[in-house]
Amino acid sequence: MPRFHLPGFAYCLLLFALPASRAELPPTRPSMPGEPVTVAGGLVALTLSDAVAVGLANNGDIRSAYLERAAKKTELKMAEDRFSPKLALNSRHVASQTQDDRFTLTEVSPSATLQGEYGTRFSLAWNNRIAQGGNGGYARDDGASITVVQPLLRGASREVVTAPLRIARLDDQISRLTLKAAVTNTVTQIVISYNEVLRAQEQQRLAREALRVACRRMNDGFHLIAAGFDFDFDFVEIEAEIAVRELAQEDAANQLDAGRLRLLRLLGFDLKTQLRAVDPLEVQQIKVNLAQALVAARSQQPAFLIQLAAAEQAVIRLEVARDQQQWDVSLTGGASQMRSRAAGSDTNRSWENHAGIKIDIPFGDSTRRQAEKRARVDASNQNNRRTEVRLAMERDVGDAVRDLGSRWRQYELAQRAIDLSARKLEAEHERLRAGRSSDAQMFSRESDVRAAYLARLDALIAYRNAQATLDRVQGTTLDSWEISLHD
Repeated sequence: MPRFHLPGFAYCLLLFALPASRAELPPTRPSMPGEPVTVAGGLVALTLSDAVAVGLANNGDIRSAYLERAAKKTELKMAEDRFSPKLALNSRHVASQTQDDRFTLTEVSPSATLQGEYGTRFSLAWNNRIAQGGNGGYARDDGASITVVQPLLRGASREVVTAPLRIARLDDQISRLTLKAAVTNTVTQIVISYNEVLRAQEQQRLAREALRVACRRMNDGFHLIAAGFDFDFDFVEIEAEIAVRELAQEDAANQLDAGRLRLLRLLGFDLKTQLRAVDPLEVQQIKVNLAQALVAARSQQPAFLIQLAAAEQAVIRLEVARDQQQWDVSLTGGASQMRSRAAGSDTNRSWENHAGIKIDIPFGDSTRRQAEKRARVDASNQNNRRTEVRLAMERDVGDAVRDLGSRWRQYELAQRAIDLSARKLEAEHERLRAGRSSDAQMFSRESDVRAAYLARLDALIAYRNAQATLDRVQGTTLDSWEISLHD
């Protein structure tokens, strides 16, 4: 079997063309500062921060978003290899036999090509051919050749040649923003669902307390009548009030179960898990300037930035479509050197240089004109879409800022209503002790106090939800929670 001895430039060709090894990173997941949250069996008590951390680790939508992101990363790597050397190896070995002789032919032809950013195409090849037969003897041909092609019109612009890479980088940017949007939306859903569980828990507590007070009043009335006191007690009134409060307790329990199931699904827990929200029911006022919120949204909101990238991609595709309308005019040149040797003869060497021009002029090709028209329409549509998304972003941010301020004023008014209702209830207690009131009036005043507490609870939860919504429309949710994507 013949042995092949690669010349020095062939070794360089192989080393130059082989791609560098890259360590593939497994899909990651987002994280927050602090110790990981561990969940044991039994009743699970979670703060809001714990719920967000657990959701980042277990939520199925986030895991799917990271898998999609990992797939998109490979597409960018493929696009970046566009200007890396490409290696090809063609070889064959043929053995044949006739009635007069046996013959073997072995060919090995490695080659490398390189695409430049200005359309220049380099190709380097080495050919080695060995023929051996009984009668014909031994013969060997080998040599190297290099070819250079430089476009002058079509494909000669750096912007056009690098267009696939620029589009791929914008695709990668869109992919990162899509991942950020997925995590942001999930975190916002977790926050709002957690707040709803807090609301339902407090509503259940208030309903249970109201029912307990009504039942205690019923028992006190029975005891006073049994002791022989002449007591004006309306059992029908109090029984009706107890029925109303039992209904409120049942409704609160139903809302709590529904809220827990939504939160458990977002956290990736088993739906049979017993969960309790333990965050304190309190808020702190944050003052947001509309102009600053708009600046933050323009630089961080994923939906707006995705549309900017899509509009830029449309412009690049239009540049490429226009370039395809030009003639294909290219300068070509190259050189080759061959060496041949046969058994019993000296080695022969030969070389060749060539240079020329290539012209390709398309006639009657309407597909390229149609492609340019389509690219122009797409660029106009993306530009219109960019304006629409910008206006929608400004509207959403304005609504979120205004809603945040309104919710805080509602919370303050609800707190004031509690104070006034409590004073009315205390005054009614004084009138009842003086015999100038009735149980119906007391129930009415207690219902007013309970309604004021529920109104404050609604305003408090609405304000917390408004904070989460403002973060989402600004694109600052990850910053507010100090979440790292590890992308």
